[in-house]
Amino acid sequence: MEIDLKKPILDKNDKLAAELRERFAKNHVYVVDLLASPGSGKTSTILATIEALRDEFNIGVIEGDIASNVDAKKISNQGIPAVQINTGGACHLEADMIKRAVDVLDLERLDLIIIENVGNLVCPTDFDLGENAKIMILSVPEGDDKPLKYPGVFQVSQAVILNKTDTLPVFNFDTEAFEKAVHELNPHAPIFPIAATKGTGVDDWADWLAERIRQA
Repeated sequence: MEIDLKKPILDKNDKLAAELRERFAKNHVYVVDLLASPGSGKTSTILATIEALRDEFNIGVIEGDIASNVDAKKISNQGIPAVQINTGGACHLEADMIKRAVDVLDLERLDLIIIENVGNLVCPTDFDLGENAKIMILSVPEGDDKPLKYPGVFQVSQAVILNKTDTLPVFNFDTEAFEKAVHELNPHAPIFPIAATKGTGVDDWADWLAERIRQA
């Protein structure tokens, strides 16, 4: 006899995610779930995205971490509403966590919510958060082989951001091999090369995102 403990957890999560998705749609809020490893530049990418879009859209951020509120403070310092979720050891965010965070935000005043998921390339792929799109961020120093090692996260993403491209001369990163691997896993996901802290390439990513926000 086998007992599948994962299924009831995911079933409950998916039900809550569906309720969140309906709530977001009702308020015309576009929601992005950012997936990445620790140190890939999630927060710097969020800050660059805020800078590119804040003149047109009202933005809120939900920060997911195992501990601390360092990243939420960085966002709040930019005048952006930010809610910190500390998972206390859990390697991913779940829909019930997002629901509690959303209850703190004023959805009627927002156009975009960016969720910074816990740094992890495995667990977060299984959990629907009611988002419109999952976006994968990989940084150049992590290596071009990550699509081969962690295919799931690339398969579920609507777009892929390659961050820290300013470090390409330093690292042995094969951009062509990386793009080929990503497109074999996910032919429809665009790849946006950026250097978030420098602002390089951010406009292309922001334009892609802005179009989807407008459609919402």
